[in-house]
Amino acid sequence: MKQTSLNLIELMERFADEDKARVCFEKLRWPDGPACPHCGAADPYQLKPKADGKTHVRKGVWKCSRCRKQFTVTIGTIMEDSHIPLHKWLIAFHLLCASKKGMSAHQLHRMLGLGYRAAWFMAHRIRYAMTQQPMLTKLFGIIEVDETYIGGKTKTGSQAVKPGERAKDHLSPVHNKAAVVSLVQRGGQVRSRHINRVTAENLRPVIDEMIDKNAHIMTDSSTTLQGATMGMKHDQVNHSAGEYVRYEDKSLITTNSVESYFAILKRGIHGVYHHVSKLHLHRYLSEFDFRYNARDVEDGVRTLLAIKGISGKRLTYKG
Repeated sequence: MKQTSLNLIELMERFADEDKARVCFEKLRWPDGPACPHCGAADPYQLKPKADGKTHVRKGVWKCSRCRKQFTVTIGTIMEDSHIPLHKWLIAFHLLCASKKGMSAHQLHRMLGLGYRAAWFMAHRIRYAMTQQPMLTKLFGIIEVDETYIGGKTKTGSQAVKPGERAKDHLSPVHNKAAVVSLVQRGGQVRSRHINRVTAENLRPVIDEMIDKNAHIMTDSSTTLQGATMGMKHDQVNHSAGEYVRYEDKSLITTNSVESYFAILKRGIHGVYHHVSKLHLHRYLSEFDFRYNARDVEDGVRTLLAIKGISGKRLTYKG
């Protein structure tokens, strides 16, 4: 199967049933042949029912020659213990990878004929597969850093003060929102984190972990970001004064790249998902980071990249 051939129509035609989808997942997970997920041995054999009909074996079951344990292609992956047919998993992967602003669980529920809770959990497991592994190298070159807030508008009621009572304190415009900081390597990858509060003390460990000490950091005029980047090469643009781009020493000083990422993120959160809890926000950030980082490849290749992340991950549902 060619990587560039995995569009939705061909996917539905070629992998329309469980058996064909299973073969597809086996080839993607084990390109060099099946390997036991229990002990790592590479010489398993496939179990098949005997001619006399006394042995009943499900399709796709393998047995390890070394540890003698049985397994299927879903063991040790996000799909383990799932009763959803594999061809529906394949379609769901493609839909989430090809939809620039994401796809809601209700949409998956309607399109794939699943229960809503099954579709919701399925989407979260796919987002877990999209989670990026710890970086082997830090972001380098020009890095744009900014923060944004995810959540609805604060409901404001009457501010009238009753006799004998003190006036209520004015709440911050972002008191009920979730803070997200993103670091974009210009022309490269993005890394996003949900943090409880935007302070220099909270931001500095994120910057030290992800950004090379010799990188050139660009931010807006926030004093918090200025404090968090102390001791590093740092330039700022003053948005409050109407400045968004300027040239200085042959460098383009701007945060337009990270602002563009936030535009996609917010359109997805507000327009598709509508509400995202702080508990699960990091999963959605993994989804949007993954699609942004694979923005230069076709939908089919992006889908294959996501499927390659299924191994060694397990997400259980407790509801």
